[in-house]
Amino acid sequence: YLQTVSCFLLITGGETTTDIDALCNLATGRTITQSSTIGTWLGQQAIDFNPGFIQPSSSCSSTDIQTNPWWRVDLRYIYRVSRVVITNRLDCCPERINGAEIRIGNSLENNGNNNPICAVISSIPAGVSSTYTCNNMDGRYVSLFIPGDSTILTLCEVEVYGEGSCILSTVNNSPHKMHLFLTLNHVQPHQ
Repeated sequence: YLQTVSCFLLITGGETTTDIDALCNLATGRTITQSSTIGTWLGQQAIDFNPGFIQPSSSCSSTDIQTNPWWRVDLRYIYRVSRVVITNRLDCCPERINGAEIRIGNSLENNGNNNPICAVISSIPAGVSSTYTCNNMDGRYVSLFIPGDSTILTLCEVEVYGEGSCILSTVNNSPHKMHLFLTLNHVQPHQ
């Protein structure tokens, strides 16, 4: 089954309809795997909603120095991914993201690092979040992979967004009502 997710906020009672895709981070609560871990820099910390600006060792992920380091999120279903947002660390070492490939697909061959490329990150300034458009690539796995020897992959936040509409909640905000819509169509992997 193919699963597409999209969110938008419809504000009624006024004259404005606003699209807010940013509310549907598909990586939230998902299983993370990374090629190695240095100290307390666990892979799961890259999806904890904390960009690590105060204490990166408890809120960012980092591999040890190695050949071809990688980080991967299992979205559990196949989604049509529209964009990936990466936040780089603020305190030091922003070059540790340079050359990272964002890969999206359904294969775990080579730890998912043979899946199609969404984008290659040339660099992200310290403490900055950069958005990479993936043109609705289908995939269950989203990986970041740096090819090369003696490299470290450090990620402070990874967000994965999809597109697609069912009502999640209604919030009353006088004098307007806000409705959050989300569409979920999923493809179940073959057993």
